[in-house]
Amino acid sequence: MPPEAAACRKPNRKARTERYSHVIENSSRQPAPAGRIGSGRICASEYDSRMRGRPERSEAAPYYFTYINKVQTDEIVPELESQLEPSIAFFRGISEEHSLHRYAPDKWSFRQVLNHINDAERVFLSRAHWFARAFQTALPSFDQEPAVNAAKPDAISWAAHIEEFRAVRRATIAFYQNLPADAWMRGGIASDNPFTVRALAYIIAGHLSHHIAILKQRYM
Repeated sequence: MPPEAAACRKPNRKARTERYSHVIENSSRQPAPAGRIGSGRICASEYDSRMRGRPERSEAAPYYFTYINKVQTDEIVPELESQLEPSIAFFRGISEEHSLHRYAPDKWSFRQVLNHINDAERVFLSRAHWFARAFQTALPSFDQEPAVNAAKPDAISWAAHIEEFRAVRRATIAFYQNLPADAWMRGGIASDNPFTVRALAYIIAGHLSHHIAILKQRYM
C-alpha cells in the first residue's frame, strides 16, 4: 500500500461500544430532542454553540483526528465551500499526461489519488447521512485498495475526475447546509468506530487537505 495512503486505512477493529455509548444513543430512530446532545441536557444556546464548534474527542476514534486537526475553524460548512474552487484550480494545473504520473512504481497516480478522495468523501458522507437520519444499524468498513482497483481510475480522463470531485463536494455541501440542527450530534458506529455527523464533516475537509498536501509534496 502506498505510504501516502496508509493514513486512510481503517484502524484496528476493536469494539468501543461502552466507551462511546453516548454516540450510539444518539443514533436511535427517534430524532434527538432539541437541546440534547449525547447523554446530557443542555440549554439551546449551548447546543447551538456545540453544533457549530469543533468535534470533541469522543466524537470519533483518535485515528480520525489526523484529519479533524487539519481543519482550523469552528465553522465547517464555510470550510467545505471554501475548499472547492482552490482544489479544482490546483487539479486543473495538472495536465492529462502528468495526471498518470506516480513518483514510484508502487505508488498511486494522480488519477488514483483523486479517485480515492472522491470515494472516501462519498463514504464519509454516506455515514453522515445514515446517522443524521437516525438509523442505528452499524455500517461496514471501507477498504480503499479494492475500491481503487475496481474503479480503474487511470482509464478515466483527468478532466472527468475533476468534474466528479466538483459534483461530490457540491453534494456534501448541500447535505450539510440543509442539515437539521438536532442532527449534527447524532452518531453511530462504522468500521467498528464511533462517529458523529459533525465529526464526519471535519473528517471530509481534513481528508482532502491531507491528500492535496501529499500531492504537492511528492508528486509535483
